[in-house]
Amino acid sequence: MPATHQEPARFPVTVDVVALTVRDGELSVLLINRLLEPFRGKPALPGGFVLAGEELLEAATRELAEETGVEHLPGYLEQLGSYGPRGRDPRGDILTVAHLLLAPDFPVLSAGSDAEHAAWYPVREVQSGTVQLAFDHDRIMADAVERAKSKLEYSPLGAAFCGEEFTIAQLRAVYEAVWDTRLDPRNFHRKATGTPDFLEDTGRMTAGDTGRPAALFRLAPAARPAPGQPTKAVLNPPIMRSRP
Repeated sequence: MPATHQEPARFPVTVDVVALTVRDGELSVLLINRLLEPFRGKPALPGGFVLAGEELLEAATRELAEETGVEHLPGYLEQLGSYGPRGRDPRGDILTVAHLLLAPDFPVLSAGSDAEHAAWYPVREVQSGTVQLAFDHDRIMADAVERAKSKLEYSPLGAAFCGEEFTIAQLRAVYEAVWDTRLDPRNFHRKATGTPDFLEDTGRMTAGDTGRPAALFRLAPAARPAPGQPTKAVLNPPIMRSRP
């Protein structure tokens, strides 16, 4: 007798985006306030349903533009992981594929689509429960923050939080904000500039700021990810965070 095969499950797929930046010395996450049920008025990650014919990254980019007004994404975007489908949405079984965006601080232009407000929030406010997110977005954000912390150890993506050119002090401020710690300036400078294929000196200096001029750096060519592709560059030796 032929084997009996169960019908494959069919359920909708969504994308969510954990956009992280450093604002005022703090790791911050981009949140929207939901305009529609479920969880109307509650903070949530930007996201929505994948449309027919869309790739996941296309859907993530579109949803971020629709809900925050950001059409040209700065920084680095990659897939984080999948969540569900059971038990995460009161509308039924819905699988979401989360994405992580590491970006320089950028303005949120406007809310739209099913969002009534969009703004940056300190990550610590979500972690402490001061800001409570819809769905399972607190879990997704926690995974994204841990991914970002690890990325900074082994990859050059700490620079994704900076502009095209930056000082070592600005880069160190990123590591301190993401890792929530203080780093010795001299040790960090030595590690960052001494790690092969990480940074290159532009030969230019800062000007017009208070304090002494500082050298400007940028990512070395080997450390720059190809557009739309995960970074393959690895810091060797890594810049390790201290653990309790």
